[in-house]
Amino acid sequence: MPEDRVRIHKVEVLSDDWFLLQKTTFDYRRSDGSWQRQTRETYDRGNGATILLYNREQRTVLLVRQFRFPTYGNGHDGFLIETAAGLLDQASPEERIKAEVEEETGYRVGEVRKVFEAFMSPGSVTERLYFFVAEYDPASRPGAGGGIAEEGEDIEVLELKMEDALQMIADGRIADGKTIMLIQYAALHLLR
Repeated sequence: MPEDRVRIHKVEVLSDDWFLLQKTTFDYRRSDGSWQRQTRETYDRGNGATILLYNREQRTVLLVRQFRFPTYGNGHDGFLIETAAGLLDQASPEERIKAEVEEETGYRVGEVRKVFEAFMSPGSVTERLYFFVAEYDPASRPGAGGGIAEEGEDIEVLELKMEDALQMIADGRIADGKTIMLIQYAALHLLR
């Protein structure tokens, strides 16, 4: 049991600006029974959801391209091709992803199907990400998408053939982890 192996001693808030950054000092009981003092910084940005929209008949997927400053700071051009995603903000994953996909892509989806959930960077980030898929109909686009300008979003919508999306993973044009996971899921289970 985790409570038998972890004793928290001190939690310090390092930053509470954009999201919450904390430094925690704790004792961890190792497999051999000995206790070891450890310190970890954790970044709490809340949980999120992401979705891959696909069209079985056309063998296409809908993705978005947007600027991501942290990737720019790490030697990338900053423009990542991704699945639509967002933070839950106190909503259920299903409710939030339906709203997020319409904000970002302009497409309205009815039924979404959760395929799995995962921690994307468990060594430092607390976020649990809920992964969804849904079929889209090219006629079901009541809005233009593009995100919410007041939130700094400037999103381009991309409709790609499944084969092209897989090639873009192979050659590095798609470098976002959640997107790679969902495209590979689709290749194995939805658009063989």
